[in-house]
Amino acid sequence: MTSLLRRLGRTRAFARVGRTVSGLDRRIQQATDGRWSVLGRPTLPQLVLTTTGRRSGEPRDAVLLYARDGERFVVIGSNWGQQHHPAWSLNLLADARARVAVDGRTVDVVAHLASDAERERLLDALRAVWPGYDEYAARSGRDLRVFVLAPVAG
Repeated sequence: MTSLLRRLGRTRAFARVGRTVSGLDRRIQQATDGRWSVLGRPTLPQLVLTTTGRRSGEPRDAVLLYARDGERFVVIGSNWGQQHHPAWSLNLLADARARVAVDGRTVDVVAHLASDAERERLLDALRAVWPGYDEYAARSGRDLRVFVLAPVAG
């Protein structure tokens, strides 16, 4: 199933469906502490990122695929290949403090936008999780933002 999803994930049709069901997927994952998604048990590494809305000040959740870099989580602002950056990335630029729910636990994190060198190093790990990121970047016409989420000590 995972290899099929990775192949389909490169297509525009899959991106449209993904955008359509992402709200439902987020609610299912929140209700089950990430144990279930719209596709059943998640087979790809997923987390729920909670940021603070830059305008509203309210918590905003996004379900994202991630890669690991040691103890840190790495996420990419692909926004399904749309031309604009996802709202959660703008929220992180405004306030780097966030929360990650993954594998049934919640972790406070501080985010930073990856430097060019760091980004190049981390893109391979992200592509290993989801090969479609290159197609998303080409469709969007923009550099996809890569964020590193470091757990807060304590």
